[in-house]
Amino acid sequence: MQFGFSIVGVVFLAMLFMPNIRWAKNQPLGYDELSRRENKTLLMFERVGQVLATTSAVVFVCPRGFSFPWFLWLVAAFLLMLLYEVAWARYFKGGERLDGMYQPLGPIPIPIASLPVAALVLLGVWYQSPITVIAAIILGIGHIGIHLEHLRELSVH
Repeated sequence: MQFGFSIVGVVFLAMLFMPNIRWAKNQPLGYDELSRRENKTLLMFERVGQVLATTSAVVFVCPRGFSFPWFLWLVAAFLLMLLYEVAWARYFKGGERLDGMYQPLGPIPIPIASLPVAALVLLGVWYQSPITVIAAIILGIGHIGIHLEHLRELSVH
């Protein structure tokens, strides 16, 4: 684990934030109602994880850089982020409906929530940063937990 400024982390976060910004400008009908009922503990995990993960993605760099085999962790992280972009593209093309946010992508459940968390874990491995991995786990507990609750509520109604 080494401190620095990570352009890789900035690119990673741009891939994460761009579809979220588009989504935030036009949230699907019914999302406000779901978000009002979110578990406060999960929400706290999500918020703390967001701050820690965003910060650690930018302030850590990989001490071994792009050397083999460490580079494979970075490739895997970016492949997961590309799948994340595919999941968002499907959502936007599908009419931006609430249930479209929770559709599996092949065998991947709730890809819009789970893929960036998994990718961030792999980025942390590439950085050799336990802090980034822990930040991703904290984020995942909250973010994935909240999305599973949303999915459960949608299945009931």
